[in-house]
Amino acid sequence: MTETQPASGQQRRAFWLKHLHQWHWISSAICLIGMLLFAVTGFTLNHAAQIEARPAVETRHATMSTRVLGKVRAEAPAGDAQARERKAPVPAVLADWLAQALDIDASGREAEWSAGEIYVALPRPGGDAWVSIELDSGDAQYEKTTRGAVSYLNDLHKGRNTGHAWSLFLDVFALACLIFSATGLFLLKLHAGGRVATWPLVGLGLVVPVLLAILFIH
Repeated sequence: MTETQPASGQQRRAFWLKHLHQWHWISSAICLIGMLLFAVTGFTLNHAAQIEARPAVETRHATMSTRVLGKVRAEAPAGDAQARERKAPVPAVLADWLAQALDIDASGREAEWSAGEIYVALPRPGGDAWVSIELDSGDAQYEKTTRGAVSYLNDLHKGRNTGHAWSLFLDVFALACLIFSATGLFLLKLHAGGRVATWPLVGLGLVVPVLLAILFIH
């Protein structure tokens, strides 16, 4: 009986070590590149004031035909015509014309309608963009501002104006990081018996940020 108990304990330890190591390396492989990206952009975000960005502005112009302009006017949202601003999805006819005339993807976006103008905001990671259409003349003006690769990567870090696909990636990445961290913690527990500094170092990783937050963040 006394020989069986240690043997079963070693088997349990071997079982957990095997599975924790497996989940640990799988999760680390999944989130490795993402963790490198987020570590670099964490540094660039922390020093955003010292990293100079040089915005580049691009403008385009086009004019709607009378036929298309008439169709766009007919799609104006119902409501008080005197209202300062009305919001509605970009009509399909307008989205098609913007794609052909200005190479802009505005489908699914929201347009702001006023008495004589349609304004469509086109925010993007690492910059901004918008298009404005005059309802009297059909003149359209498009402006796009880009602030460089660092700004683009910073916005990916924050999930700013990145769309649903990137948002889903961030959720999967966060889950992989949680699994990586949790399995790492359990592996530390299993190996802590032979490594005296394990828990003091883990505690230091908790105490340092807590003290910094209490003492220096106001």
